[in-house]
Amino acid sequence: MAQKFLDIALTPKVLEAQKCYYGRSQASRPDSENDPLGPEETAFIESRDSFYISSASETGWPYVQHRGGPAGFCKVIGPDSIAFADYGGNRQLISTGNLAGNDRVCLFLMDYPGRTRLKILGHAEVLDAREHPDLLRQLATPETVKITERLFRIRVVSYDWNCPKHITPRFSASEVNEHIAPLLARIADLESQLKGRL
Repeated sequence: MAQKFLDIALTPKVLEAQKCYYGRSQASRPDSENDPLGPEETAFIESRDSFYISSASETGWPYVQHRGGPAGFCKVIGPDSIAFADYGGNRQLISTGNLAGNDRVCLFLMDYPGRTRLKILGHAEVLDAREHPDLLRQLATPETVKITERLFRIRVVSYDWNCPKHITPRFSASEVNEHIAPLLARIADLESQLKGRL
């Protein structure tokens, strides 16, 4: 776990809750430096095809939004920066509006088959894709450039790799197809052999 994550997450009320339930609280040394993303974090982020992003409204309500795209749609553009193309959707713009008042976000990235998760804390800015053609070309594929309305750029403060204990493995359709392809090929081969004997 990166040190800055605990520095942010272990607020006085969190420490009180830990002491209440476990008899003691975690110690955290204050860390003023942000935690840069390393090769492991970069590879994990850039192999995801979806994640969840949370923000908070100006009235204090939390909001969680799913973001998805082709694998690798979220890119690491610097040691402390990630960005992704935001496509047109239901036109609610709740995350975009929230970030205009409070730029803090938490990203939750999952690898269900690998039972791995990465949480990222950061400060986000939302950019109009029409005003940033160079970044748009860097983030959008030829297939997604026309549906990209905004670009999210996030300055990473810290991150945390979580325990896999209660992650239920889940598989996408393409992952299932990859695993059952040899079985389907074997079934087709056996059916062909049976037809030859009839």
